[in-house]
Amino acid sequence: MFEFDQYLGFLAFLTILTIGFWLMIFLVTFVIPYWVGGSLIERLKEIREEKKAKRNE
Repeated sequence: MFEFDQYLGFLAFLTILTIGFWLMIFLVTFVIPYWVGGSLIERLKEIREEKKAKRNE
């Protein structure tokens, strides 16, 4: 069936695959929405400040 080095290679492959899967889930569900939401909020603040500056002129 498997020799020991093939078994270790298979375990390494499964470990890397699992780490990649959970990293992808973490990025898609938390990091990317946080990044996009933060940049939208900052852009809206900039737009509001530009409007206030125009009104005060």
